[in-house]
Amino acid sequence: MSLAHAIMTAVLDDELTGYELAKRFDTSLGFFWQASHQQIYRELRTLSEKNFLTSRAISQQKRPDKTVYRLTDEGLEHLQAWVHNTTKPRLAKDELFIKLYNLSEDNLAALIDEVRERREHVQRNLSLYCRIREKSYANFSELSTRMKGVALVLDAGIRDAESILLWCDSALERLGKIKAG
Repeated sequence: MSLAHAIMTAVLDDELTGYELAKRFDTSLGFFWQASHQQIYRELRTLSEKNFLTSRAISQQKRPDKTVYRLTDEGLEHLQAWVHNTTKPRLAKDELFIKLYNLSEDNLAALIDEVRERREHVQRNLSLYCRIREKSYANFSELSTRMKGVALVLDAGIRDAESILLWCDSALERLGKIKAG
């Protein structure tokens, strides 16, 4: 998936400013697709040039004008065609895993700390995902078709986090035995 498709998905239902879009990446889409604010603004310009998005300026009092973006019919057609393409399985790109390939007595304590930190981070995310599910997606059968898709992605995030927590617990147990041995 490209950043362009993530942005077009974000503006599927709403007109958004670049700032609002960046916030969505920080609080929603960003759980599954990361992009810096600079990348988002650069991609907004490109999508506008391709006529996949339109933009319009909105005057504001005591603030600079803001620009809102909306998906065009051409952008919607492109997005729908992309959805029909086959998805490639995601590859794990995890720096911690490369570090574990370099496990030694010298770095054992540091890597144990890093696995603990990973566990804490994933536990926080899991708690957040569960709160979001309870607040907005608890009644799957009552959701719109599109929101059912979002709920399925959230469910994948929850299951992924649960799996990572199991791995962290196992890794910490096994790394602790190296330390004790």
